[in-house]
Formats: sequence, C-alpha cells, structure tokens
Amino acid sequence: MTTYAPQPGSAPFSRKVLAHTRMEFKLLIRNGEQLLLALVIPLGLLLLLGATGLGNRLPLGDARPIDDAVPRVLALAVLSSSFTSLAIATGFERRYGVIKRLGASPLSRGGLLAGKIGAVLIVQVIQFAVLVGAGFALGWKPVGGAQAVVGVVLTVLCGTAAFASLGLLMAGVLRAEATLAAANLIYLLLLVGGAVMTPVDEYPEGMQSVVRLLPSAALATGLSHSTVDGIIPWAAALSLALWAGVLGYLVSRTFRWD
Repeated sequence: MTTYAPQPGSAPFSRKVLAHTRMEFKLLIRNGEQLLLALVIPLGLLLLLGATGLGNRLPLGDARPIDDAVPRVLALAVLSSSFTSLAIATGFERRYGVIKRLGASPLSRGGLLAGKIGAVLIVQVIQFAVLVGAGFALGWKPVGGAQAVVGVVLTVLCGTAAFASLGLLMAGVLRAEATLAAANLIYLLLLVGGAVMTPVDEYPEGMQSVVRLLPSAALATGLSHSTVDGIIPWAAALSLALWAGVLGYLVSRTFRWD
C-alpha cells in the first residue's frame, strides 16, 4: 500500500513564475486597448512606410527604406508591449487591488517581474510573427542569416528587460492615472526624440551624445545593426543590459503592492 506524506511549503520559484506568466498573458490578450498599442499601431506604421512610399521621404537610415523601416518598427513594437502596455496595466492592477492580493501570495517582487516579462515575451512572439511576415510581403531583405537572428533575439531580450523594468518602476510608485499619463508621454517622447524611427546621426550634433545613451536608441540601433548590417550588436545589448540591471534593482526596492 502506497502512502503519501504531505510536503508543506511554497511551490518552486520556476513553477510560480510560469503560473504568473500564464495569468498575465491571459489578462494582456483580453485588453483590446493594449493589443491596439502593441500590434495594430506598429503594423499600421509599417504598412504606411512600406506600401505608400513614405519611407522614401523619411531619414530612416542608409539602406533601402523597407530594410531600415522593419527593424525600427520592431523596436517600436517592443517599446509598446514591454513598457507602455505593461506600465498602464500594472498601474491599474495596483489601483484595483490585484497587486495587493498577489503580495499576500508567496510570489516575490522578482517573481512578479519575471512573470510579467514572460507574458510580454509571449506577446512579442506574436508581434514579430505578424510584423516580420508583413515586412517580407513588402519586400524586406534582412542580411546576416543566423548571426542576425542571434542579434535580434539578444537585443529584444535585453530591451524587454530594460523597458519592462522601467514600466514596473513607474507603476509601482505612481498612482494609476499618473502612470497612464506618464507612460503615454514617455512613449511619444521616445518615439520622436529617442532615436526609435530616426538614426542617432540624424539628430542635431549637440543632442547626439545624450540620445545615444537612451535605451530606446540602443534598442533600435541594435535591431538595425542585426538585420541591416548582419552583425551581433554587443554594445547595444550591453547598454540595454545595464539599464535592465539598474532599473530592475530599483523595482525590487521600491515596488509597492498596495
């Protein structure tokens, strides 16, 4: 006869994170506004740049317009899902008490961060499948083969960690309404002045040294170097990893559950 002895205690950290990732993903895909920001806007911008000839009139880079446009739109998609959508959703979760309930569970701040980033990465797989497919349909020709793929994956992982940490930092210390306003404002400022759609070299000379330090510039530049130049952007990845480390530490120290 087999006997079963109870094993009281918390589940392993990995299991808790996976469970939280599944829950976060379900919440994200049920939110139409966040899906609009994460997918519809980047896709619409890519179609506008690639199908209307607008890309020929904008300073996207030195390669063919569609080859420059796709990696920069991918960077915008990462910014949308990992920062803006995540910050706003988490801010209102705090307001409605969802985060406080999670605080009563064995889930740590690190587990909360890991679960949310995991859900964002799943959303990004969907984003990239749609945007890359649209890019190929518009004539996009990336170079570099496997090395380009490694560069894209490395840049996206580091960029997602950095921007998700920034979003959680804001959502963890600001009121929901303030997070909503600040996240949208920063999104627009980075889109216009953060070298997302325009190379750093196109900015006034006095601004370039500052813009180059922004995580948005590292993200867009890294994706562009990967697919246009066919190289692994180690410098951009290192910059994003440093941003992720600093911001992640601040999240672990300042995030409020209530």
